[in-house]
Amino acid sequence: MIDKICLWLTVIGGINWGLVGAFDFNLLTFLFGFAPIVVAILEIIVGIAACYTAYAYYNK
Repeated sequence: MIDKICLWLTVIGGINWGLVGAFDFNLLTFLFGFAPIVVAILEIIVGIAACYTAYAYYNK
């Protein structure tokens, strides 16, 4: 279950980075810009999920 959650968070993070690169549009800031600490926490969670997903992928 944790693998699927982390995978989805990684995909969402990748989509967000694609939006930032292509259109200079940060979806997290758009949705939660009223609370910068929430944006920072979500970015940290997505980063940890990406690290976990990479670790899990290479250690199967």
